[in-house]
Amino acid sequence: MGLWHVFYEGWQMECCGTPFSVGDEVSWPLLLLDADTVLGGGWHDQLTEVAGPVEEVGGVRMVRGETGLPVALGADPDAEEDRRPQPGSRTRSAGLLSVERHGAKWPEAGGRVRAVQVLTQTWAETAPGSRSYEPVAGKRGLRAVERCPRWFAETEGERAPDGRGRRSRESGVVVTLDVPGTDSRLSHAVREARGIPGRGAEPGAETRGIGAADLAALLETLSTGTPPRRRARRRHAGA
Repeated sequence: MGLWHVFYEGWQMECCGTPFSVGDEVSWPLLLLDADTVLGGGWHDQLTEVAGPVEEVGGVRMVRGETGLPVALGADPDAEEDRRPQPGSRTRSAGLLSVERHGAKWPEAGGRVRAVQVLTQTWAETAPGSRSYEPVAGKRGLRAVERCPRWFAETEGERAPDGRGRRSRESGVVVTLDVPGTDSRLSHAVREARGIPGRGAEPGAETRGIGAADLAALLETLSTGTPPRRRARRRHAGA
């Protein structure tokens, strides 16, 4: 089994998601996003790298290669041309895994939820008094919970020194998903942190005998980030 960080955006859950708890079995369509385009970037500790041949399934370009995880490669809707790798080629892409329940359909990744953390993001006015807000890069926090909420809260904050208003929004959850038949950098990092030998370890050994709260705390101390060799493109998986 392999551990994967997956970002489930709040609006996706509020629109048409089903709340889940630690220990639940789930199945989600996963899309690899350019992490710099999500909430201002700064996702170094939650990055995923996928590598393998590119295939097209129902108009969606996917990678189901070396990692064993089925992942769609998103296209940038603002780009003048589609820069995704062509079917039949190979790719190595790093980005942020996210749940995508809108638009095209593609094979889902199923597994067990090992940890759930509510992500709270700081937003600031684009200009003092504008009432138009943008995410503040890197200004976010994670809070371990047993169950993903159905609705996400927002609170008004103090003004920044430059006079811009601020808000804190629960913008979704970061889920640690344990997917059978896969392996990941995160699994290797957890095994190393727990002193489990890298060779000869049974699948799933990294999560055996550790509670959800302790696993979530451990995950907060680990970094799976690697410099992307080729950036994943933005949302919209359809051709």
